[in-house]
Amino acid sequence: MAVETIRSRSNPLFRRLRELREHAADDGLALLEGPKLIEEALLSGVTVLEVAASPRAERSQRGARVLRELAARGVTVRAMSDELVASLSEAESSQGLLALAARPAFDEAALFAGVPLIAVAVGVQDPGNLGGLLRTAEAAGATGAYLTPGCADPFGWKALRGSMGSALRLPHVRGVEAALVVSRLKARGVRVAATATDAAQAYDEADLKRPVAILLGNEGAGLPDELLRAADITVRIPLAGHAESLNVGVAAGVVLFEAARQRRQRP
Repeated sequence: MAVETIRSRSNPLFRRLRELREHAADDGLALLEGPKLIEEALLSGVTVLEVAASPRAERSQRGARVLRELAARGVTVRAMSDELVASLSEAESSQGLLALAARPAFDEAALFAGVPLIAVAVGVQDPGNLGGLLRTAEAAGATGAYLTPGCADPFGWKALRGSMGSALRLPHVRGVEAALVVSRLKARGVRVAATATDAAQAYDEADLKRPVAILLGNEGAGLPDELLRAADITVRIPLAGHAESLNVGVAAGVVLFEAARQRRQRP
């Protein structure tokens, strides 16, 4: 670690970190906070470019381990005061590590590996919800995800925290219009299932063992009618009580894990 400690808010590294925290720019960089997320990035093959570390990081076992790994990889680590690092943290208690990393890029073909199970997020604007959706998709064994225009930035501060590193690993493609996504899926023989509250068929009655993509609408409007019509099947998640809908990450988990269950039981 560099000997001289950064203590000024006018320092270029501090200003770049603050800029990414406040206004995530799609410029090829992502801001990572905490030893766990930085460690996940290293394990996932993400290029970590520069790190700011406060004395707090060196006092934790995981923080010290990550610093040793960064040093072994030749990553530049700059010493920064606890106060400055804490001012950039959204956590109640800063863990003393921030990193600039290169955003990973994914090949669209990776989404169709094996027996495809693909999540399609349609205009999911809340970054925490999008991050949670990607985390759930990875945990359920999805092969990848499409994020249509209007979705939050998966490498933004809150989305990365919500995905707990899944956005760095799960293959996903951004910015393709939903209608074109459906066309690409069907051209590759992938069945398209749309979630709808008024669908006649429950999610656990549908055949999800074959290649399938799950369309998931945004927090307010759900899926537009034209996508519901374009889907091969529509499925609903039965709800008890007065609840009208589920958080999109929860809905994704219910359907994707049902697909995983069916595939485990397939002869």
